Amino acid sequence: MWNEFIAGSPRIAEIFTRRHAAAGNLCMLATLRSDGFPRISPVEPRIFEDRLWIVGMPNTTKFRDLARDPRFCLHTATVDTEVKEGDAKLWGRVRDVRDEALHQRFATALFEETGFDLRGQKFDPFYAAELTGASSVEIREGGMEVTIWKPGEQETVVRKE
Repeated sequence: MWNEFIAGSPRIAEIFTRRHAAAGNLCMLATLRSDGFPRISPVEPRIFEDRLWIVGMPNTTKFRDLARDPRFCLHTATVDTEVKEGDAKLWGRVRDVRDEALHQRFATALFEETGFDLRGQKFDPFYAAELTGASSVEIREGGMEVTIWKPGEQETVVRKE
């Protein structure tokens, strides 16, 4: 659940949330292709009803990748080589949630927030992200701080000069 992630990893969650919003909800999604090589694709994940959802246009290669192998990495879209605003990555596995009522609540909330109307449409797939780890990078006081988190553990900060 998203609130559990925030409680266990407040520093990374704050950076992810801030960078995600600053990039217009755009993130880069890493999946594994059928030949085992990585694929990077744009995606607009959403936090809704205490979960992080990875949804989008059906029948895309990224969603076929996830159907075959549910492991993913989600990276905040960054163009600043100096990482002045921070940077975050979340990783884990997705689970396809087949709940039409949830899909329609999501579509209604999306419409109210953005004006993009998917109400009444079928979502296939509708992926809930189940996090198995996260990290962030920040530049502070002339050094780089890398924060790492795994469920059930406290965040760990490693400073690199």
